[in-house]
Amino acid sequence: MNIGIIGGGALGLSAAYDFSKAGHRVAVYERAPFLGGQAATFDVGGGRLEKGYHHLFRSDRYMVDLIHELGLGPKLAWIESKVGFFYGGKIHKFTTPGDLLRFSPLPLADRIKLGLLTLRLQRKKYWPREYESVTAADWMKRHAGKRIFEVIWEPMLRGKFGVSTEQVAMVWLWGKIYLRTTSRKTFGKEQLGYPMGSFGEIFDVLEAKLKERGVDVVYPASVERVVVANGRAVGLQVKYKDGREEVREFDRILSTTPSYIFPKLVPELPADYTAKLSKVVYQAAVVMVLEMDRQLSWAYWMNVADRSIPFVGVIEHTNFIDRSHYGGTHLVYLSNYLAKDSPYYKMTPDELWQAYIPALKKINPDFDPSWVKKRYYYKEDAAQPIIGLDYSRNIPELKTPIKDLWLANTTQIYPEDRGTNYSVKLGRHVAKLMMEA
Repeated sequence: MNIGIIGGGALGLSAAYDFSKAGHRVAVYERAPFLGGQAATFDVGGGRLEKGYHHLFRSDRYMVDLIHELGLGPKLAWIESKVGFFYGGKIHKFTTPGDLLRFSPLPLADRIKLGLLTLRLQRKKYWPREYESVTAADWMKRHAGKRIFEVIWEPMLRGKFGVSTEQVAMVWLWGKIYLRTTSRKTFGKEQLGYPMGSFGEIFDVLEAKLKERGVDVVYPASVERVVVANGRAVGLQVKYKDGREEVREFDRILSTTPSYIFPKLVPELPADYTAKLSKVVYQAAVVMVLEMDRQLSWAYWMNVADRSIPFVGVIEHTNFIDRSHYGGTHLVYLSNYLAKDSPYYKMTPDELWQAYIPALKKINPDFDPSWVKKRYYYKEDAAQPIIGLDYSRNIPELKTPIKDLWLANTTQIYPEDRGTNYSVKLGRHVAKLMMEA
């Protein structure tokens, strides 16, 4: 078959990889000037850093398998993480069960209750469908109690989903807890994985493997529409960076675009399928990366449970990967998930930085803007689908009503949450289905 793929992220490239191994002809079109989607990298201090923070959990076997398949297994390191929880003007250690028992903002009885509740959720290893029909807020208030919910879970949910907090299903929160706890290799110690050449190297090697097999990997190139004739997808209208346009014929087409973009490419989609696509609401990710001349804190991953602070997470990458890989500089991500009507979403990078400075002083009272040598700013509109009640009923089918046209994106990763591992899983799954159809 001759297969066209829209999108050169982890999902599209892993699907192309399996198509090419099966002997099919493949073309991949990516509108950005780089591959890798949200795991793409930029150069800093002689190394490469992801535009959005990335690591792997022990359960991320699909990405781990791909890394080994590409010959990069020796570069995959498993490193103990250091987790902090900012609450009440202080960074609390929050990695081990012992740290939880010492977490003073909660009474001892609540600390024990929280530990037992986490263990209960961790042991639910299969999709707990009963968590689809109850919100995370309601379930946690009922089972953990109001005090635990307000100190631990509400700030995290509100920082991630904003005004949609009360809509998020418990199945989403279960998935987060389950993933985190499965990365504890030894008792109480969390280990996270990182490819020491960066995630960018994975996509470089994958691109090279694809091209060796004759795959066309074209970027930047914008797919303007899917050509449909007699109810069947027959080609793609592509616009190249030099302004040239062409229609290229394909036997089957896979789109990995966000759900709200897909109907613009295929106006022939029937109304009921388009309605499913329109039900998906995304939170945008706004990420600021700081190059600093010293540490901000001791933590790698810091959850911010203070909603007066205008970001939800501080990820100090060089507390995880040694700064010698980046010319000795310290690298810090300030992470935010925002609706498009949020004032922080609308701010310029300089305006956002001015809003962040007082918050950084709360986290580290000694902080001074002069510590920051350089700032980077990235925004992704389709970062986090909002997982509402009974979400599985509204997931659009991978095989669309248009013959020979398929859709696979982060809204169909369920009950797991979006990420490179599950994008690889879905990419290889949809490739298998398309070849079997």
